[in-house]
Amino acid sequence: MEVLIRGLSKNFGTVKAVSDLTVSIEPGQVTAFVGPDGAGKSTTLRMILGLIHPDAGEALIGERRYRELPRPRRVVGAVLHPSGLHPGRRGLDHLRILACASGLPGSRAEEALERAGLTNAAREPIRRYSRDMRLRLVVAAALVGDPEVLILDEQPDGAELAEGAWLCQLLAGLAAQGKTVIVACPKLADVSALAGRLVVLNGGQLRFAGSFAEFCDGKDLAALEASFNGRTQTAESSPKELL
Repeated sequence: MEVLIRGLSKNFGTVKAVSDLTVSIEPGQVTAFVGPDGAGKSTTLRMILGLIHPDAGEALIGERRYRELPRPRRVVGAVLHPSGLHPGRRGLDHLRILACASGLPGSRAEEALERAGLTNAAREPIRRYSRDMRLRLVVAAALVGDPEVLILDEQPDGAELAEGAWLCQLLAGLAAQGKTVIVACPKLADVSALAGRLVVLNGGQLRFAGSFAEFCDGKDLAALEASFNGRTQTAESSPKELL
């Protein structure tokens, strides 16, 4: 399912968080939103999900705004932050409650736990979960509705994509099934083996949209990373000049 961002802009006071962003995100691959802190990645994702109202433009999920989706959990799953986890509740019960609230069969809870590798801890209270297990649980929660679109904001609970091979394998598998997978990450190296496509943001503006290989063009990732995070950007800079 295509996610279309068209002329999206958002200011917070005098800060231009996102400025006239237009980009199409296609299904069947992992698309990484990459850029330094303050680039506009999280703000963009939250506008896609209807959590932040844009000042201009729109974000469409299969030609509809998020608020217009009749059964949003069956269309979009999101991992923004592992909050709302009751420490005394079992992982399985947490997902069953989500499934019930979304009009989904309870069996979806067990299926989502299995996909996230938490079957053996399904009946353990969440207070006993490690950081990795909590991340797995919120990913499972995003998968309860078997959505066509999965969105992950950067570093949930301080974890990085590179820390969990299971997460990279899961995202790659979803993309192979034709799902639309969007991840936000500040580090190029963390998505080098995962993302088929990059959306590079800096200063709230689109700097590049295309394949990872085209963007890096054979350059050393560490050098690109250092240049990317250390240089003051201007609106006139070309994508290659930003790195």
